[in-house]
Amino acid sequence: MRHPWAPWGLVLWACVGYGHPTEPPASESLKALEKRADRGEAAAEYALGKMYVEGRVVRVNEVEAARWYRKAAERGYAAAQNALGFLYDSGQGVPEDHVEAARWYRKAADHGNEEAEFNLGALYDFGQGVPLDHREAARWYRKAARRGIIDAQFNLGVMYEEGQGVARDTAEAARWYRQAAERGLPMAQMALADLYAGHRGPAQDLVEALRWYRKAAERAYAPALHELAQAYAAGRGVPADDVEAYLWMDLAAFRARGALREQCLAERDGLARRMSPEQVAQAERRELEWKKKWAP
Repeated sequence: MRHPWAPWGLVLWACVGYGHPTEPPASESLKALEKRADRGEAAAEYALGKMYVEGRVVRVNEVEAARWYRKAAERGYAAAQNALGFLYDSGQGVPEDHVEAARWYRKAADHGNEEAEFNLGALYDFGQGVPLDHREAARWYRKAARRGIIDAQFNLGVMYEEGQGVARDTAEAARWYRQAAERGLPMAQMALADLYAGHRGPAQDLVEALRWYRKAAERAYAPALHELAQAYAAGRGVPADDVEAYLWMDLAAFRARGALREQCLAERDGLARRMSPEQVAQAERRELEWKKKWAP
Protein backbone atom coordinates (compact mmCIF):
# COMPACT_ATOMS: atom_id res chain seq x y z
CA MET A 1 0.00 0.00 0.00
CA ARG A 2 1.46 3.37 -1.00
CA HIS A 3 1.78 6.20 1.48
CA PRO A 4 -1.61 7.95 1.59
CA TRP A 5 0.06 11.37 1.54
CA ALA A 6 2.44 10.64 -1.32
CA PRO A 7 1.39 12.16 -4.67
CA TRP A 8 2.89 9.18 -6.45
CA GLY A 9 2.19 10.39 -9.95
CA LEU A 10 4.38 13.42 -9.40
CA VAL A 11 7.48 11.31 -9.16
CA LEU A 12 6.47 8.81 -11.80
CA TRP A 13 7.55 10.84 -14.82
CA ALA A 14 10.07 13.20 -13.27
CA CYS A 15 13.00 12.35 -15.52
CA VAL A 16 12.79 13.76 -19.02
CA GLY A 17 16.38 14.37 -20.00
CA TYR A 18 17.32 17.71 -18.49
CA GLY A 19 20.88 18.96 -18.44
CA HIS A 20 22.46 16.39 -20.74
CA PRO A 21 26.20 17.11 -20.64
CA THR A 22 26.64 17.12 -24.41
CA GLU A 23 23.85 19.59 -25.24
CA PRO A 24 24.88 22.58 -27.35
CA PRO A 25 25.21 25.86 -25.44
CA ALA A 26 22.02 27.84 -24.93
CA SER A 27 23.60 30.79 -26.75
CA GLU A 28 23.78 28.88 -30.06
CA SER A 29 21.39 30.41 -32.60
CA LEU A 30 18.43 28.47 -33.94
CA LYS A 31 19.79 28.73 -37.50
CA ALA A 32 23.18 27.34 -36.48
CA LEU A 33 21.52 24.52 -34.58
CA GLU A 34 19.31 23.65 -37.55
CA LYS A 35 22.36 23.52 -39.81
CA ARG A 36 24.07 21.09 -37.47
CA ALA A 37 20.90 19.02 -37.20
CA ASP A 38 20.54 18.92 -40.98
CA ARG A 39 24.07 17.52 -41.11
CA GLY A 40 22.86 14.67 -38.92
CA GLU A 41 24.40 15.70 -35.57
CA ALA A 42 22.37 13.88 -32.94
CA ALA A 43 23.14 16.39 -30.17
CA ALA A 44 21.72 19.20 -32.30
CA GLU A 45 18.64 17.16 -33.23
CA TYR A 46 18.01 16.48 -29.55
CA ALA A 47 18.51 20.14 -28.64
CA LEU A 48 15.98 21.19 -31.30
CA GLY A 49 13.46 18.69 -29.94
CA LYS A 50 13.92 20.09 -26.48
CA MET A 51 13.46 23.65 -27.77
CA TYR A 52 10.10 22.67 -29.29
CA VAL A 53 8.98 21.00 -26.05
CA GLU A 54 9.96 23.95 -23.87
CA GLY A 55 9.02 26.76 -26.24
CA ARG A 56 12.49 28.31 -26.19
CA VAL A 57 13.16 30.53 -29.23
CA VAL A 58 10.38 28.67 -31.09
CA ARG A 59 6.71 28.11 -30.28
CA VAL A 60 5.82 24.93 -28.43
CA ASN A 61 5.21 22.21 -30.99
CA GLU A 62 5.21 18.70 -29.56
CA VAL A 63 4.81 17.05 -32.97
CA GLU A 64 7.96 18.79 -34.18
CA ALA A 65 9.70 17.92 -30.92
CA ALA A 66 8.90 14.26 -31.44
CA ARG A 67 10.24 14.44 -35.01
CA TRP A 68 13.61 15.80 -33.89
CA TYR A 69 13.84 13.52 -30.86
CA ARG A 70 13.18 10.53 -33.12
CA LYS A 71 16.00 11.49 -35.48
CA ALA A 72 18.47 11.69 -32.60
CA ALA A 73 17.04 8.61 -30.90
CA GLU A 74 17.45 6.52 -34.03
CA ARG A 75 21.13 7.53 -34.07
CA GLY A 76 21.47 6.04 -30.57
CA TYR A 77 21.45 9.32 -28.61
CA ALA A 78 20.32 8.18 -25.16
CA ALA A 79 18.86 11.46 -23.90
CA ALA A 80 16.68 11.66 -27.03
CA GLN A 81 15.58 8.04 -26.61
CA ASN A 82 14.47 8.83 -23.06
CA ALA A 83 12.73 12.04 -24.15
CA LEU A 84 10.92 10.27 -27.00
CA GLY A 85 9.85 7.58 -24.53
CA PHE A 86 8.39 10.30 -22.33
CA LEU A 87 6.38 11.73 -25.22
CA TYR A 88 4.90 8.29 -25.90
CA ASP A 89 4.22 7.85 -22.19
CA SER A 90 2.32 11.11 -21.93
CA GLY A 91 0.79 11.24 -25.42
CA GLN A 92 2.49 14.50 -26.34
CA GLY A 93 3.13 14.93 -30.06
CA VAL A 94 2.52 11.21 -30.63
CA PRO A 95 -0.32 8.85 -29.69
CA GLU A 96 -0.03 7.63 -26.09
CA ASP A 97 1.63 4.23 -26.24
CA HIS A 98 3.24 2.75 -23.12
CA VAL A 99 4.67 -0.18 -25.04
CA GLU A 100 6.52 2.19 -27.35
CA ALA A 101 7.55 4.28 -24.34
CA ALA A 102 9.04 1.21 -22.70
CA ARG A 103 10.91 0.34 -25.91
CA TRP A 104 12.61 3.73 -26.04
CA TYR A 105 13.25 3.90 -22.30
CA ARG A 106 14.95 0.51 -22.49
CA LYS A 107 17.18 1.61 -25.35
CA ALA A 108 18.23 4.68 -23.37
CA ALA A 109 18.67 2.70 -20.16
CA ASP A 110 20.82 0.15 -21.98
CA HIS A 111 23.00 3.08 -23.05
CA GLY A 112 23.37 4.03 -19.39
CA ASN A 113 20.88 6.92 -19.18
CA GLU A 114 19.95 7.11 -15.51
CA GLU A 115 16.73 9.03 -16.17
CA ALA A 116 15.51 6.25 -18.45
CA GLU A 117 16.45 3.69 -15.80
CA PHE A 118 14.08 5.46 -13.43
CA ASN A 119 11.31 5.78 -16.01
CA LEU A 120 11.56 2.13 -17.00
CA GLY A 121 11.40 1.17 -13.33
CA ALA A 122 8.22 3.21 -12.99
CA LEU A 123 6.61 1.36 -15.91
CA TYR A 124 7.36 -1.98 -14.25
CA ASP A 125 6.10 -0.61 -10.92
CA PHE A 126 2.70 0.19 -12.45
CA GLY A 127 2.52 -2.46 -15.19
CA GLN A 128 2.25 0.06 -18.03
CA GLY A 129 3.63 -1.12 -21.36
CA VAL A 130 5.37 -4.01 -19.60
CA PRO A 131 4.15 -6.72 -17.21
CA LEU A 132 3.66 -5.57 -13.62
CA ASP A 133 6.89 -6.66 -11.92
CA HIS A 134 7.98 -5.03 -8.67
CA ARG A 135 11.24 -6.93 -8.59
CA GLU A 136 12.19 -5.56 -11.99
CA ALA A 137 11.00 -2.11 -10.92
CA ALA A 138 13.26 -2.24 -7.88
CA ARG A 139 16.18 -3.35 -10.04
CA TRP A 140 15.85 -0.33 -12.33
CA TYR A 141 15.12 2.07 -9.47
CA ARG A 142 18.28 0.90 -7.74
CA LYS A 143 20.38 1.59 -10.84
CA ALA A 144 18.97 5.11 -11.07
CA ALA A 145 19.12 5.71 -7.31
CA ARG A 146 22.80 4.79 -7.15
CA ARG A 147 23.43 7.36 -9.86
CA GLY A 148 21.70 10.09 -7.91
CA ILE A 149 18.16 10.23 -9.31
CA ILE A 150 16.33 11.60 -6.29
CA ASP A 151 12.87 10.22 -7.17
CA ALA A 152 14.36 6.75 -7.64
CA GLN A 153 15.89 6.99 -4.17
CA PHE A 154 12.48 7.80 -2.72
CA ASN A 155 10.66 5.10 -4.70
CA LEU A 156 13.23 2.50 -3.69
CA GLY A 157 12.76 3.52 -0.06
CA VAL A 158 9.01 2.94 -0.42
CA MET A 159 9.62 -0.51 -1.90
CA TYR A 160 11.87 -1.49 1.00
CA GLU A 161 9.37 -0.18 3.53
CA GLU A 162 6.50 -2.10 1.92
CA GLY A 163 8.44 -5.20 0.90
CA GLN A 164 7.50 -4.91 -2.76
CA GLY A 165 10.06 -6.39 -5.13
CA VAL A 166 12.56 -6.61 -2.28
CA ALA A 167 12.56 -8.05 1.23
CA ARG A 168 10.94 -5.66 3.69
CA ASP A 169 13.72 -3.74 5.45
CA THR A 170 12.93 -0.49 7.29
CA ALA A 171 16.62 0.26 7.86
CA GLU A 172 17.25 0.09 4.12
CA ALA A 173 14.10 2.14 3.50
CA ALA A 174 15.40 4.79 5.89
CA ARG A 175 18.78 4.78 4.15
CA TRP A 176 17.24 5.57 0.77
CA TYR A 177 14.73 8.03 2.20
CA ARG A 178 17.58 9.85 3.90
CA GLN A 179 19.53 10.21 0.69
CA ALA A 180 16.55 11.87 -0.99
CA ALA A 181 15.61 13.81 2.15
CA GLU A 182 19.05 15.31 2.52
CA ARG A 183 18.75 16.60 -1.02
CA GLY A 184 15.49 18.33 -0.14
CA LEU A 185 12.68 16.07 -1.41
CA PRO A 186 9.73 16.82 0.92
CA MET A 187 8.07 13.41 0.41
CA ALA A 188 11.27 11.70 1.48
CA GLN A 189 11.63 14.00 4.47
CA MET A 190 8.06 13.13 5.45
CA ALA A 191 8.61 9.39 4.99
CA LEU A 192 11.78 9.47 7.08
CA ALA A 193 10.01 11.49 9.78
CA ASP A 194 7.17 8.95 9.85
CA LEU A 195 9.65 6.14 10.43
CA TYR A 196 11.20 8.02 13.36
CA ALA A 197 7.75 8.88 14.72
CA GLY A 198 6.68 5.24 14.68
CA HIS A 199 3.66 5.80 12.43
CA ARG A 200 4.46 2.51 10.72
CA GLY A 201 6.22 0.70 13.53
CA PRO A 202 7.49 1.31 17.07
CA ALA A 203 8.42 4.90 17.89
CA GLN A 204 12.16 5.49 17.61
CA ASP A 205 13.01 9.15 18.08
CA LEU A 206 10.34 11.84 18.27
CA VAL A 207 12.90 14.65 18.32
CA GLU A 208 14.44 13.40 15.08
CA ALA A 209 10.97 12.90 13.62
CA LEU A 210 10.07 16.50 14.35
CA ARG A 211 13.32 17.69 12.80
CA TRP A 212 12.40 16.06 9.49
CA TYR A 213 8.75 17.10 9.68
CA ARG A 214 9.95 20.67 10.11
CA LYS A 215 12.25 20.43 7.08
CA ALA A 216 9.38 19.21 4.91
CA ALA A 217 7.01 21.77 6.45
CA GLU A 218 9.41 24.60 5.67
CA ARG A 219 9.17 23.50 2.04
CA ALA A 220 5.40 24.07 2.23
CA TYR A 221 4.55 20.35 2.18
CA ALA A 222 1.01 20.23 3.55
CA PRO A 223 1.08 16.78 5.26
CA ALA A 224 4.24 17.75 7.14
CA LEU A 225 2.75 21.11 8.14
CA HIS A 226 -0.19 19.20 9.58
CA GLU A 227 2.03 16.77 11.51
CA LEU A 228 4.10 19.61 12.94
CA ALA A 229 0.94 21.46 14.02
CA GLN A 230 -0.42 18.35 15.74
CA ALA A 231 2.87 17.86 17.55
CA TYR A 232 2.72 21.38 19.01
CA ALA A 233 -0.97 21.00 19.87
CA ALA A 234 -0.37 17.77 21.81
CA GLY A 235 3.13 18.49 23.12
CA ARG A 236 4.47 15.46 21.26
CA GLY A 237 8.26 15.70 20.95
CA VAL A 238 8.09 19.46 21.61
CA PRO A 239 6.63 21.61 24.41
CA ALA A 240 2.90 22.18 23.87
CA ASP A 241 2.36 25.58 22.27
CA ASP A 242 -1.02 26.67 20.89
CA VAL A 243 0.42 29.64 18.99
CA GLU A 244 2.89 27.39 17.17
CA ALA A 245 0.16 24.80 16.61
CA TYR A 246 -2.20 27.40 15.12
CA LEU A 247 0.56 28.85 12.95
CA TRP A 248 1.44 25.52 11.34
CA MET A 249 -2.16 24.29 11.18
CA ASP A 250 -3.36 27.38 9.34
CA LEU A 251 -0.41 27.11 6.96
CA ALA A 252 -1.32 23.45 6.42
CA ALA A 253 -4.87 24.48 5.52
CA PHE A 254 -3.46 27.11 3.17
CA ARG A 255 -1.34 24.54 1.32
CA ALA A 256 -3.59 21.46 1.51
CA ARG A 257 -6.40 20.39 -0.79
CA GLY A 258 -9.46 18.21 -0.40
CA ALA A 259 -10.07 16.19 2.75
CA LEU A 260 -6.76 17.17 4.36
CA ARG A 261 -7.62 20.84 4.00
CA GLU A 262 -11.01 20.32 5.64
CA GLN A 263 -9.36 18.44 8.51
CA CYS A 264 -6.80 21.20 9.00
CA LEU A 265 -9.48 23.88 9.05
CA ALA A 266 -11.50 21.96 11.65
CA GLU A 267 -8.44 21.42 13.86
CA ARG A 268 -7.39 25.06 13.48
CA ASP A 269 -10.82 26.23 14.58
CA GLY A 270 -10.63 23.90 17.57
CA LEU A 271 -7.31 25.47 18.56
CA ALA A 272 -8.73 28.98 18.16
CA ARG A 273 -11.50 28.22 20.64
CA ARG A 274 -8.96 27.69 23.43
CA MET A 275 -6.75 30.65 22.49
CA SER A 276 -7.03 34.36 23.20
CA PRO A 277 -7.56 36.79 20.28
CA GLU A 278 -4.03 38.10 20.90
CA GLN A 279 -2.54 34.62 20.49
CA VAL A 280 -4.44 34.05 17.24
CA ALA A 281 -3.28 37.45 15.93
CA GLN A 282 0.32 36.61 16.86
CA ALA A 283 0.17 33.34 14.93
CA GLU A 284 -1.43 35.00 11.91
CA ARG A 285 1.27 37.70 11.79
CA ARG A 286 3.95 35.02 11.69
CA GLU A 287 2.10 33.19 8.94
CA LEU A 288 2.59 36.11 6.59
CA GLU A 289 6.37 35.68 6.79
CA TRP A 290 6.11 32.08 5.59
CA LYS A 291 3.65 32.90 2.83
CA LYS A 292 6.07 35.56 1.53
CA LYS A 293 8.90 33.00 1.52
CA TRP A 294 6.78 30.53 -0.48
CA ALA A 295 5.50 33.11 -2.96
CA PRO A 296 6.70 32.36 -6.51
